Amino acid sequence: MRTAWLNTFALAAVGLSTTLVVVHNREGEKSRRLLNVSYDPTRELYSDLNQQFLAAYAKESGQRLTIKQSHGGSARQAREVINGLEADVVTLALPSDVEMLHQRGLIADGWADRLPNHSIPYTSTIIFVVRRGNPKGIHDWPDLVKPGVAIVTPNPKTSGNGKLSVLAAWGSVIYRGGGEAEASAFLKELFGHVVVLGDGARNATNSFAQDEIGDVHLTWENEALLETADSDGKLELVYPPVSILAEPAVAWVDANVRRHGNEAHAREYLKFLFTDAAQEAMAAHGYRPSNPKILAQHRKAFPDIRLFPVTLLGRDWADVQEQFFADNGVFDVVVDTPNGAGVIPHRK
Repeated sequence: MRTAWLNTFALAAVGLSTTLVVVHNREGEKSRRLLNVSYDPTRELYSDLNQQFLAAYAKESGQRLTIKQSHGGSARQAREVINGLEADVVTLALPSDVEMLHQRGLIADGWADRLPNHSIPYTSTIIFVVRRGNPKGIHDWPDLVKPGVAIVTPNPKTSGNGKLSVLAAWGSVIYRGGGEAEASAFLKELFGHVVVLGDGARNATNSFAQDEIGDVHLTWENEALLETADSDGKLELVYPPVSILAEPAVAWVDANVRRHGNEAHAREYLKFLFTDAAQEAMAAHGYRPSNPKILAQHRKAFPDIRLFPVTLLGRDWADVQEQFFADNGVFDVVVDTPNGAGVIPHRK
C-alpha cells in the first residue's frame, strides 16, 4: 500500500502554533494567571474543568485567576516547555513526557508523589474508529493489516496518542504470548498501512472524520467517543479485546511557578482534578476516572476490555520511552529505517 504520511515537519511549515484557550473568572478583571500546557484532545475537558475550578476557587479563597490553555502533540508540548514556553502546570499524555521536564530540572524530584494516584487523575486507552457498518471487518489488532486497510494515527515523534498506538500494537502481540520478532514484524506491517501520520490526536481525527481519509483511526478512547458522537452516524467505535492502559500525568512546573509566584494556585488547580466533581466531569468527557468508586458508577460507559500495563513492555514509562522512541529505538529501527524489521533488543 502506498503511504502518504503527513509528518510533523511538513505540518510545521503551515502552522506550528498550539491552540490557546483563555478562561477568565470575570471578564476584564486583572488576576493572577496560570498556563496549563496539555496534550492534543483535552480542549473540551479542560474548558469544563477550568470553569468549575475558577468558580469553586473564587468562592473558597476569594482569589481571582485567569487560566490559559495550550494544546498540541504531547511530546511536542514537552519540548516547547523545555524551549521556553512558561507552563505553570503540565497535563500531558504520558508520565515520560512529564519526566522529560524533570530531567531538565524544570520539575522537582518526587513530582509523581505530590498528588494522589501518582499524579494520574484518569486513565484511558487506544481503540478504533471505523466507517459506518465497519466495511473492512475490523475487530482486533490483526485485522489492521488485512489487505486494503488504510490506517490513520498520529506521529509517535510528536504525539502521545501516536506513542500509545505503537505500544498497544506491539503489546497486543506480547500479551498473547508472541515474541519480539513477531511484534516487530506486526508493527512494521501495520505502519505499511498508515496513510496519514498526523502531528497530534486532533489533527488525525480531522483527517479521518472530516477529510474522510482511511478505513480505521487509532485514537484515544475519549477522542473516539467524541468523534463518533459528532459524526451523524457515519462512524462507529470498535473496542479491540486488548489494548494498553494509558496513564496521562500532571505536575506543576517548579522552575516557572517560583518565578511567577503562583505555586499555591497551581498546586490547588491540580489537586482539584482529584475531587469528586472533577472526576465526574472526566467521566462525562470519556476519560476513566482514577477514583474507583466514580469509575464504577460509570461502568456502562467504559467497556471492560483487557488493559495491559506499561510494565508488560519495560520497567516503567521512562524505560519504555527510551526503548521505543529514543533515536534508533524500536520505532526508528522497525518503521523508519529501511530493512529494519529484525528482532529488537528488549529489556524488562
